[in-house]
Amino acid sequence: MKPQQGFTLLELIIVLVISVLGFAALGTNISSGNQTTKIQATARDIASALRYAHGQALMTRIPASVTISLDDNSYRINDRDKVYRFPGEIEVSVTVAQEEFSASSNGGEGGEGSIRFFSDGSSTGGRVILKWGKQIRRLDVNWITGEVKISDTPA
Repeated sequence: MKPQQGFTLLELIIVLVISVLGFAALGTNISSGNQTTKIQATARDIASALRYAHGQALMTRIPASVTISLDDNSYRINDRDKVYRFPGEIEVSVTVAQEEFSASSNGGEGGEGSIRFFSDGSSTGGRVILKWGKQIRRLDVNWITGEVKISDTPA
């Protein structure tokens, strides 16, 4: 007779425990990546809106702008009615030309800042900073060329 080969119950339990610990470690790594992914996607969305406005100004020969509202954490493109919202966890700050900023109507720290693009390719320039915990994305708009750059270094 051949002896039966297989695994004991103890060996199976040890393998299951190791598997559960591995998946738990993997799960925490994936959830921390969500923060990075979400802030990067938001930075790309606002950069896309800025580039769209730049392209519209060049094509139509009419100035176009993107207005960022710090009061309700949103932005809009001037030729569209839709308002795009930033995720609530992301802090937004804007640096724009003085004539492109309007203070909050309720006297708070908010307000609206616009980055305007002109038909010759130039813009008023500006900077948008997105911050979520230790994650920071900075969008810079060159005032001479209207070029939009995303970086992950603080100002």
